[in-house]
Formats: sequence, C-alpha cells, structure tokens
Amino acid sequence: MVRTRLYRQGELEASDFPLDEVSEHLKDEDSVVWVDFHAPTEADLATISKELGLHALAIEDALAKHERPKFDQYDGSSFVTAKAVRFDGDRLAATEVSAFITERALITVRDEFDFDDVLKRWDEPTDLSGVGVGYLLHGLLDTIVDGQLDVAQKLDDEVESLEDALFEERPDHKAVQRRALALRKNLVMLRRVSVPLVDAVGALLRTDQDIVTAELRPYFQDVHDHVLRVADWTESLREMTTTLRETQLTAQGNVMNMIMKKVTSWAAIIAVPTAITGFYGQNLPYPGFEKPWGFWVSTVAILALSGFLYASFKKRDWL
Repeated sequence: MVRTRLYRQGELEASDFPLDEVSEHLKDEDSVVWVDFHAPTEADLATISKELGLHALAIEDALAKHERPKFDQYDGSSFVTAKAVRFDGDRLAATEVSAFITERALITVRDEFDFDDVLKRWDEPTDLSGVGVGYLLHGLLDTIVDGQLDVAQKLDDEVESLEDALFEERPDHKAVQRRALALRKNLVMLRRVSVPLVDAVGALLRTDQDIVTAELRPYFQDVHDHVLRVADWTESLREMTTTLRETQLTAQGNVMNMIMKKVTSWAAIIAVPTAITGFYGQNLPYPGFEKPWGFWVSTVAILALSGFLYASFKKRDWL
C-alpha cells in the first residue's frame, strides 16, 4: 500500500495521488512530497528509486529486517532508520520505520508503524510547517521518541510496583520473579532501540546537508535530548531491576535461615525427651527402676530441660 501527500509552502494541497505523479509535482520548487510504502518489495521501490536517485545500499537497508537505528549520508540523499515501540500485551514490540530524505521529498518505508499520530503533528498549524522536508522528518522522529518516553514511564511504574510487591508481608516470590524477568526483557528491547537512535539523531544534527535548518536545529536538539533521556532512563531501570532481583534473593535467603534456625531449635528440644526416655528404657537397673518416683524424676527432667532450651532459643530469637 502506498500513500502520498503534496505540500506547497507548508500547506497540504493534495493526497493519495498516483506514484507516477511525484516527479511532476517536484518540478515546482515550492512543493514537498511525502511517499509512504507499507511493507514494500524491491520492485515497489524501484520506480521511486530511479526518479529520486536513491542509493542502492539505502534501498537494501530499507527492505532488510531488524536493522539497527542509524543515519547514513549519500550523494544527493540521506537515509535514517528508527524503531518505534509499543506494548503487545505485557511484551514490548518494536516496529521499524525507514526514511529516504532528499531536498524536497520524504519517502518512508514501514511495517506495522501507525502514521496517524505523525499526520496529526504535520497537520497542526505552526510557523515551521513551511520549512520543508526537515519539518516532516522532525515530526516523524519526535513521534517515535515520545512513544519511547511513554514506554519508559510505564516500565518505571512497573519497577515501583515490583518494589511494593517484594516488600509485602507475604510476597509471592514466583510472581515477582516472573514479572522481573518480563520487565528485564522489555528494558533490553527499549535499550536496543533507543541507544543507537541517540547516535543517529546526533549524526543528523552534524550533517552538512540542508535537512536541519537553523530554524529546526533547536527542535532536533530537543529530540536528541529526549532520546538520550530514554537511553539513560532505561539503563537506570535495568540497574534497579538487577537490584530488586538481588534483594529478592537476599530476602529468600533470610527466610530460609529463619526456617533452619526454627527447625534446628525444635530438633534440639525434641532430642532432650528422646534422650531421657531412651536412657530409662534400657533393660538394666537404674536409679528409680520400677519405682514411681523414677517416672516423676524423668518427667521433671524432660520438662525442665525442654523449657530451658525453649527459653534460651526464644531469647536468641531463634523461635
């Protein structure tokens, strides 16, 4: 599926026109064209590639799956790849968006990325709408980075929720462990898409092509600051998740130590009557043998020694 838009002096003039009209529209120096390809094949990009002189390596990167976010410059055009993130249930999923940038055309290639939010940004009245391709590219990157910020905030809330669950009176350690593992996977995914994007936007700011004009530079710098914040935020959340896991293991170890102390203490108490009754159960005469007072002596000894051990263990907080 192909979508097209024509902007002239910052105003939307036409949309969904045939692809073969792109060259005709670009003859007007006041026009800017956006072409969007959804899951295209190499043949789909062949025509626009010849018309706009797109580099073969850029075409190859746009069609490849799981490309790393980056920015490349070629003779007469540039190429940028970024990844948007969204929650698919409890799991974080990444959608890839690539863009070819020429002097007056922006060609995007995507898989499942939803352009509705980007189009809303482009359609908002602003003093920058007449800047050209740079304005369209900024709207695209800013939408992607804002989505990453929203995801980072949700993952931060999940870390706080895990902290509360871990320090409950009777925590469900299996559930906490399962949530911590899922959280760590999501953080790895977010880091994988945000850290390279920091370098890509930074390279875009340093490019010698007229993509980032003086008017747009503060806005692209703001995008760079936001994606850098996402990368730093993700790293700190990963460290917090690791700390939570270590705290959970420590708490489980402490509980196990308390259980072992209690079991050992009760075993010591039970050993006292076992030893005394075993002694009096010998088949030989002993003090109080076949005498009533012998029974009472053994009973008192069991109660006294067991009580002494219980009081001692209780004082040491073993019971």
